[in-house]
Amino acid sequence: MVKPMTFKQSLSVLLVLIFIFSLSILGFGLSPNVPLVISIIVVMVFARIRRTIWQTIQDQLLKGIKTALAPLFLFLLIGMLIGLWMGTNTIPSLLWVGLKIANVQWFLPSALLIMALMGTMIGSAFTTLATVGVALMGVGTAIGFDPGVVAGAVLSGAIFGDKSSPLSDSTNLASSIAGTDLFAHIKNMMWTTIPALVGSLVIFTILNQQQTIKGSVNDLQKLAGLLSPTWWSVIPIALLFIMAWRHIPAIPTLLVNIAVTGSMFMVNHNLQQLSDVIMNGSKTAIHNKLLAALLNRGGMLSMMPTVIIIMLALALGGLLTEQGVLKSVMTPLVNRIKTKAGVITGTLLTGISANFLIGEQYLATILPGQLWHDTFTRLNINRLTLGRTLEDSGTVINYLVPWGVAGSFAAQTLGVSVTTFAPFTFFALLSPICSLVSAWTGIGQLNVDDE
Repeated sequence: MVKPMTFKQSLSVLLVLIFIFSLSILGFGLSPNVPLVISIIVVMVFARIRRTIWQTIQDQLLKGIKTALAPLFLFLLIGMLIGLWMGTNTIPSLLWVGLKIANVQWFLPSALLIMALMGTMIGSAFTTLATVGVALMGVGTAIGFDPGVVAGAVLSGAIFGDKSSPLSDSTNLASSIAGTDLFAHIKNMMWTTIPALVGSLVIFTILNQQQTIKGSVNDLQKLAGLLSPTWWSVIPIALLFIMAWRHIPAIPTLLVNIAVTGSMFMVNHNLQQLSDVIMNGSKTAIHNKLLAALLNRGGMLSMMPTVIIIMLALALGGLLTEQGVLKSVMTPLVNRIKTKAGVITGTLLTGISANFLIGEQYLATILPGQLWHDTFTRLNINRLTLGRTLEDSGTVINYLVPWGVAGSFAAQTLGVSVTTFAPFTFFALLSPICSLVSAWTGIGQLNVDDE
């Protein structure tokens, strides 16, 4: 029988892992894969010292990976879809439209608002990033903006849309854990979500004026002239919106879109070329280096680096969760906090910590919800506040984690590393700050019976 983890044991393990990640990534500039493997070995050895049998250790590793099989499969489908949308001229057509209407003076705030609108309508930050986000990255790069800044604006809008949409999995999950009505949950989130959005808009407007822009309107028009938009590119875009609004889950939506887009691709290509696009992505005939870098992408194989990082992170998260490391550290702290502001702050810090230690967005929402739910009830804090706090930490922060599911996906899709865009993803940075302000000032805190 394995004894429960003590506070000192759990804290020691966490400190060792923090040291490994800090030294590997910040000190030596290594890929997250290396510290993840080392951390898995460290926790595995620790589990064995505690007399956990080898079979149980393996089961705990695999259990962590199983929690995100759906997102992993989703990434492969999105890789296929990007390749096909490139091959059928869908994304190039979106890029052409963006280059034609781009306003250099207001590009960054405009990109944020466009992504926010699209994300709210589609209900999936991943899908929005893989389609409209890729096109906006192309426009922003063509104008001459820093790629990290453009990615920050695009991501900020996508996260807002994902967080605010009733079609979003993460929003439904947070509402379910808190035990509140979905639309009451979304309405209550606006107390922190709107200030974070407005703050992001102000910052990006200022940055837009300060950026040294290399391209001119004429340069954009020349780039647009190299592209050939087609009217049938609207079909897969319209299909995506229709299926999203009919509440069809993401995986069937993507599979249907892949089937339709694949059929469109076959009109002018053969089966071998279709297979190549699905596996390796699209290769443009345009010789312009900038456009070639933007359009030569997609395919299932392009997603494999992301899938590898996520699988390692989830394996580590499975070990930490099943060994009770996080729970052993947090439980004594949870029981000692007696104020409403302290409870909300503790929930935020738990969600942020879980994102960096586990790397999985859903687990980083579920775990703090489980740990703090009874405390919210005990102190008569409205459950809507719990749901909002889970979103302001568990949902948004994962995009800032290099080995996180969302962060890895965004980096691969937009072609910018997490460490490059994280300082500019202002919506994700401001959301927990707004939540803290609400906690300590009482602004936006409803009475326990108000829903």
